[in-house]
Amino acid sequence: MLRVSVSGVRGVIGDGLDAVTAARWAAALGAWLPAGPVVVGRDSRPTGPMIRDAVCAALASTGHEVRDIGIASTPTTEMAVQETDAVGGVIITASHNPQQWNALKFLQGQGLFLDAAQNAAVRDLYDSGQGHVAWNAVGGVTREDGADERHLDAILDLPWLDRARIVARDLHVVVDAVEGAGGRIVPALLERLGARVTPLGCGLCGQFPHDPEPTPAHLETLRATVAETEADLGVAVDPDVDRLALVAPGGEALSEEMTLVLAVDFILGREPGPVAVNLSTTGLIETAAARHGQPVHRTPVGEANVVATLLGEGCTIGGEGNGGVIYPALHPGRDAVVGIAMVLQLLAEREQGLGEIVAGYPPVIMVKEKVAAEALPAGEALAQRLSQLGPGEVDTRDGTKWVGEGQWVHVRPSNTEPVVRIIAEAASEAAARDLIARVSNA
Repeated sequence: MLRVSVSGVRGVIGDGLDAVTAARWAAALGAWLPAGPVVVGRDSRPTGPMIRDAVCAALASTGHEVRDIGIASTPTTEMAVQETDAVGGVIITASHNPQQWNALKFLQGQGLFLDAAQNAAVRDLYDSGQGHVAWNAVGGVTREDGADERHLDAILDLPWLDRARIVARDLHVVVDAVEGAGGRIVPALLERLGARVTPLGCGLCGQFPHDPEPTPAHLETLRATVAETEADLGVAVDPDVDRLALVAPGGEALSEEMTLVLAVDFILGREPGPVAVNLSTTGLIETAAARHGQPVHRTPVGEANVVATLLGEGCTIGGEGNGGVIYPALHPGRDAVVGIAMVLQLLAEREQGLGEIVAGYPPVIMVKEKVAAEALPAGEALAQRLSQLGPGEVDTRDGTKWVGEGQWVHVRPSNTEPVVRIIAEAASEAAARDLIARVSNA
């Protein structure tokens, strides 16, 4: 089954997504984009070359010159569009989805994902099949190298990054890139910052050694290696490197929510300003922002929604609690690579272990469950059920969210899977699970 959402077009290869379908969608994007070059990057999945060839051919058939940057992270591809004369881009990646999936993510000329109206316009062109040009107007495809290096150079030029101070800290970092696109760029950044690197899954072969979603449940090998090698830090990224999870010394896997909390606290200490995050992100964002006297804007789930608010409100930083850090001074997209740079600078300045830094935040536990859509009521009936949880506010901008004192629960349909997600956060796991039970079993 093919899933079309604000997150892109994704499906299982051979069961909803194939070369013909990918070509039709790429041609629709090409017809929608203005004249000019289009950048194509991909993660390391074995089906990537097939989808890339279809996408490049389709874009050329709509008159565009195609720049194939090869295996590249999502943020690297976004920057390759943003910093050149390209009019758009296609990222071929199913992100954290399992091996059998692949997907297309569409970029406009500023390196931003398409918004809902733009996606609808591309969908109309997909349905009509319009946009192909005459034989003498067809574009070509060229390979363009160096995108990783330009991305790294831009990060190393950020004013708050003190390379000498990080080098002096002599950090040892274990990297789990799950054989995805991060296998080259993440170790390269760490080595440029003087860290000793122990690589796991950094071969770019695309055969994921474990579930590629960077959550604590999937990081057993990383945790064990950090403990065994007495490393200062473990970092895990998903196949397209827009999500980052951290492991503290001794092998403690932190919730992926903590990545953005640390990044927000770090940056606001240098560059005060508002923060934008989605409705499902930890309430510790408000805690971190309050330390610096800054407001937090909540948005519907979806990177495009966060970015629209982030840019519209002039936010300093934002992102999503799945480990996605968005720092618009570099580029307005989730970027695990810049997130790693922030964490290394934080460690160098605090001269504390990561576990000690995290211990300075109030304890909260987030629990996530998935249920079949038919298992819950919808609309006003669902809002009424959540309002019975106690005093608090109900937000219906994206599914239904109830926010009480020090706890909340959010119920919404997934953008990427045929399920409804229930996410709860409270001071203890028992309290969070109780919220979910009261929502799902009331």
